[in-house]
Amino acid sequence: MTRASFGTTKDGLAVSEIRLASGALTLSILSHGARIHGLTFDGKPRVLGFQSISDYLTHAVHAGAVAGRYANRIAGGRFSLDGKDYQLPCNERDRTHLHGGFKGFSHRNWDIIGESDAHVTLGLLSADGEEGYPGALDMRCTYRLEGDAVRIELTATTDAPTIINLATHSYFNLDGSKDILTHRLQIPAAHYLPVTADLIPTGEIADVTGTPFDFREPKAVGASGQRYDHNFVLGRRRLAEPRLVASLEAPSERTHLEVLSTEPGLQFYDGGYLKGGGFGPHAGLCLEPQIFPNTPNEPGFGDAVLRPGETYRQVTLYRFSRL
Repeated sequence: MTRASFGTTKDGLAVSEIRLASGALTLSILSHGARIHGLTFDGKPRVLGFQSISDYLTHAVHAGAVAGRYANRIAGGRFSLDGKDYQLPCNERDRTHLHGGFKGFSHRNWDIIGESDAHVTLGLLSADGEEGYPGALDMRCTYRLEGDAVRIELTATTDAPTIINLATHSYFNLDGSKDILTHRLQIPAAHYLPVTADLIPTGEIADVTGTPFDFREPKAVGASGQRYDHNFVLGRRRLAEPRLVASLEAPSERTHLEVLSTEPGLQFYDGGYLKGGGFGPHAGLCLEPQIFPNTPNEPGFGDAVLRPGETYRQVTLYRFSRL
């Protein structure tokens, strides 16, 4: 484990970079956004990383970061909890609340509270009322190298009822090509969530059979010409231990990535709007385990509420192997 400076934020906060290595894996974590800045397997980069904090803030503030307090979208930024209505900022086209708002967790500089040769733990306190959310939230994010896998454990507690949905937001590109459209993706989901023009789920849980959303067998990301920023339904509740939620391969690279998670949903984003910092559209894709978008406004989607005395816990693994 080594630690180095990675510059400062616009408001003068020092950003640290923590580097871990184990066998064929190396991992670089930034305190800003608790983000994965670099991930190599067999000496080759497997995720997109920008050169400076300024690049992240300008081009892709969520890249590699932990998104929250509520990752993904909430329609109109509105929800009700225990009979009280809340209005969150609409930071996406003035119509939807995305990834926690204008100063969500991706924008925050986390504290480094534990480290060893194989792990780093970061912490963040989110105040009551921050970005409109009720309750003070105490967050922990641990990255740990386990053989040829990166294990990410996210936990949170609160002092008052609140809503929470966290997601890891790395952009994967397994072979360094200009786009990921020929990468072969498999998602073992029989259903997905159709969305409106604002990318808000309609409330329907639709069968993937006969649609471009059927990834139960591996296929190229760009095979159908469909644009993807959709949630795939892997279950109806969070599990205690991770299971396989996606597999990814690049045709020119004999490397296989498996994503395992405890979460019931997986947001697949094809990176179609990426630009700047040396990257163009589809330069990387995101596989973001989480609960379903807009769950606070869709009773059929489950429960997004965290209450005092409870602990939110998500575990996700990125596991690499050679073909």
